[in-house]
Amino acid sequence: MIDLTVNGATAHVDVDPATPLLYVLRDDLRLHAAKFGCGLGQCGACTVLVDDRPVFACLLPVGAVGTRTVTTVEGLGTAAAPGDVQRAFLHEQAAQCGYCIPGMIARAEGLLRKTVTPTETELRSAMAPSLCRCGTHMRILRAVRRAAVMRGGGVVEPAEPVT
Repeated sequence: MIDLTVNGATAHVDVDPATPLLYVLRDDLRLHAAKFGCGLGQCGACTVLVDDRPVFACLLPVGAVGTRTVTTVEGLGTAAAPGDVQRAFLHEQAAQCGYCIPGMIARAEGLLRKTVTPTETELRSAMAPSLCRCGTHMRILRAVRRAAVMRGGGVVEPAEPVT
């Protein structure tokens, strides 16, 4: 039996400790925001927060979570009361198919929990591990900038253009 703290609640799961956290979240806890994309930690669709840091849930064995807290997009808000990052993504229309968006939101949340005034370079670096095959990256970046402002910060523009 493994005890986890997910979205502020304690969960008890009877699984092999080597089982990827993603499978436990989706199959045992019925939290479906984090998606299986590649199983290699290369697409970011499975991103969740562990102690406020973005991690690839497809690569993290559930037994390695220990006493750390797990936060999924379901823990950041609801359809009726979305969190500020979710509201920013909606405002910027940052989703097309939506498959990557929960991972993007988790990654953005992790960045903004670390600093509400990231530089443009920090923003792009933080979001780089997540892929959007629909090509909405510019809207996603705008959404994260908007969320930073909503939290009383903002993205610090670089003196030189970022390429």
